[in-house]
Amino acid sequence: MASFLSAAWMSALNDNLAAAGPAPLEDPSSVFRVVLELTDGPSSSPHALTFTVGADGAFAELGDHLAANAVVRLSFKDAEALTSGKLDTALALREGRFKVRGDIQGLVPLIGWLLQAHSG
Repeated sequence: MASFLSAAWMSALNDNLAAAGPAPLEDPSSVFRVVLELTDGPSSSPHALTFTVGADGAFAELGDHLAANAVVRLSFKDAEALTSGKLDTALALREGRFKVRGDIQGLVPLIGWLLQAHSG
């Protein structure tokens, strides 16, 4: 298994997102961007990951996007655990392990879809 945020990990993530089918967007003609803002990660690692979701599918890229609809701030370790399936999203939310800014209404239906798409 490729290490979190490595080129191989990003490639596998984008392959899974491309194969995931249509995202549950309220307005299918819209684009929704979610930035994962990673705190306390290694200095050699990116500080953010952006998911762009639209009618043509979804893709992820390293870095943040100024036009993000929602920003999820969490620790590097929790982000790695969430994306690997070792940490449950609902549990992390209940425990306050991440903070959300922006359009939470638009984000909620996408969280499960993104995690499921990532696991392929």
